[in-house]
Amino acid sequence: MIASKTLTLSSLAPAIHRTRNQPPSPFLPFHPLPSSPLRFLGLGSHGSNKPLSARCASVPAMDPPSDASSDDTVEDLLTKGDRIERLMKMERRAEPPPLAEEVRGRRWFPYIDVFRSGTVEVSSREVVDALDPYIMDARKERIRRAVANRSYSVCLVVEGLTDFGNVSAAFRSADALGVQSVHVISCGGSKRYRDNRHVSMGAEKWLDIELWNSPSECFTALKKRGYRIATARLGTDSASVYELDWSQPTAIVVGNEHMGISEEALSLSDLHCMLPMKGMVDSFNVSVAAGILMHHAVCDRVSRLGHHGDLMPEESEILLAEFYLRHRESTISIVHEYAKRKAEKLSAKL
Repeated sequence: MIASKTLTLSSLAPAIHRTRNQPPSPFLPFHPLPSSPLRFLGLGSHGSNKPLSARCASVPAMDPPSDASSDDTVEDLLTKGDRIERLMKMERRAEPPPLAEEVRGRRWFPYIDVFRSGTVEVSSREVVDALDPYIMDARKERIRRAVANRSYSVCLVVEGLTDFGNVSAAFRSADALGVQSVHVISCGGSKRYRDNRHVSMGAEKWLDIELWNSPSECFTALKKRGYRIATARLGTDSASVYELDWSQPTAIVVGNEHMGISEEALSLSDLHCMLPMKGMVDSFNVSVAAGILMHHAVCDRVSRLGHHGDLMPEESEILLAEFYLRHRESTISIVHEYAKRKAEKLSAKL
């Protein structure tokens, strides 16, 4: 992949002037550039205009941590698979058999309405009720807004990437665009990643990340879940991304920074798609391509369906509980205490 390494300030000025004077796009609402840093744009940022004394006085028993400093960095998650298992809290749905009727014509949702604390089962509603007093109102509103805009109808698959920076940037784009499910295929020598630039801004904390050893293993699971596999590549057999119907459950696959998509992945995919190139270069940086593909998929879904987020009310409740549980490590102990009291009440009634 060929990436531009230089961007001059003079080239930015006309673009900024045009952006400020053009009418807003239907998919990208125009907002004036803020004068303060953009830290508040990430899900985990906590900017405030209040004086320090006022903020300190209003801090509850559990104030939100900075997601960017989370222990679960992209490097740790991709090199220590058990961290990913610990990241997901609610019980996972069993994998469907091939061509299962339950996934035909509908998109996959990975969770069931159970959080397990030993032998005690706690519902998503109970999780939310137990944790609600310990989370700041602004934080709760932000989490609810993120959940309302989440979808499993589009998922991202990155195959064989060797640069943590590219993986992190792709994760960050997925979170920003409401793509909840991301998959990483580590093939051969590419399992040894390099250059972790920590650019995900804590996005990995809020995503469902799954690791796979091969394209075959990954694609088989995704097809069972009802996804069609769309690999990004330049070629005469590739359809323009602008010609595809993204309202169907689709897995977007991007490949290695240097070699692109593997032959195995190409042969197992349902279709090939490409971003039409109008300049002298013939490819985007892989994380940029992933971001553009996901953004167009979201825009196409909004155009066709009127929305991108498409969770059913009961699914939203479960994902809300999942996000509450991921809020910080201590939330788990609070729910375990709730489960303990629940078990004691049940025993007292017997």
